[in-house]
Amino acid sequence: MKDQKHLHKRKKIIRTAALSGSLYVLLEDQLRFLNQYYDILAIGSDPGQEYLEKLKRREGIRGKEINIERKISLVNDLVSLYRLYIVFRKEKPFMVHSITPKAGLLTMIAGYFARVPARVHTFTGLIFPTQTGTMKRVLLFFDKLICRFATHVYPEGNGVKNDLINYKVTSKPLKVIANGNVNGIDLYKYNPALFSKEENNKLRNSIGVSENDLVFLFIGRLVNDKGVNELVNAFNKLSATDEHVKLVMVGSYIGETDLLPDETWAKIKANAAILYVGHQDDVRPYLAMSDIFVFPSYREGFPNVVLEAGAMGLPAIVTDINGSNEIVLDRENGLIIPSKDEEALYLAMNTLNTDNSLKEKLEKYARPMITTRYEKSEVWAAILEEYKVIEIEVC
Repeated sequence: MKDQKHLHKRKKIIRTAALSGSLYVLLEDQLRFLNQYYDILAIGSDPGQEYLEKLKRREGIRGKEINIERKISLVNDLVSLYRLYIVFRKEKPFMVHSITPKAGLLTMIAGYFARVPARVHTFTGLIFPTQTGTMKRVLLFFDKLICRFATHVYPEGNGVKNDLINYKVTSKPLKVIANGNVNGIDLYKYNPALFSKEENNKLRNSIGVSENDLVFLFIGRLVNDKGVNELVNAFNKLSATDEHVKLVMVGSYIGETDLLPDETWAKIKANAAILYVGHQDDVRPYLAMSDIFVFPSYREGFPNVVLEAGAMGLPAIVTDINGSNEIVLDRENGLIIPSKDEEALYLAMNTLNTDNSLKEKLEKYARPMITTRYEKSEVWAAILEEYKVIEIEVC
């Protein structure tokens, strides 16, 4: 007997992000799963033709490039809005579902005027709480507009949910799907057992790390609001008193606007214990060869990289911000410190460098804290169930 999902024509859902790369990175394999039940079309910008074709091939879905700029540009934004409207009118989806702020704003407005029945936005993080003055008011206004034109609003995590409530962004119901993360984690892929001690030591040696060194690992964009300035200063203080610590930094700064000051780059280059290896398509080998993950970001929605580090068995030092403080429980699978606090970061790094019993305790619970809450199949099932509820509501 044929599966019930094949007995009727699949209804259309359009997923959007400002960059198709965001869909490619954040929703790995999820769109393929959903495409079994719905006809999925992905829309986003694709500068350099880097991601859209790869996304289509990997997920087995349709895709269309529409330029959606992350920065505010009235003329370009109106063009993008019109192009989205035309696609929505032509495709006639029963739902549009956006992630990332600019895509959310344009998708919700275009969907409203194109009379798309369900207009869904997931807030993967809020920018305005860390801003000041006019910029804060503008960004808050845009988030209120997103909610005004959306029919369903989903915060990625309880921290984001609380901010939406506390800042009175919307009075609409707010539901956190599963335990918060938009995609969950592939526990078969992110498993330290996949990497042997010999492989780990080989990678260590290739970048200048000895077998006996304690390795702190940072993965993320090398920009100010990831806490990189504080991290470099704190590690410089630590490495000045211990020659057996290393800091490995994985990530890119190319194309960013929140650039690190020249002074920080000079400190990175001057300290032989800081090893910058650039962007890596596969970060798992670096997670496997490291001892402690450190992520002193100023703001997040629900950071995948903290999930990945935990799944690979690394205790984490994170700041007390949305997402990070939901994944990490202080002194259970990591340490939580105040944001933008260089001294607190140094003390946390020094604690795990010197207190081996605490470090081993955090290591013991790092992976179980992820496996019990964020396995991807459970997250996907929860998303699919939510889609089915919305379909019944609007169709």
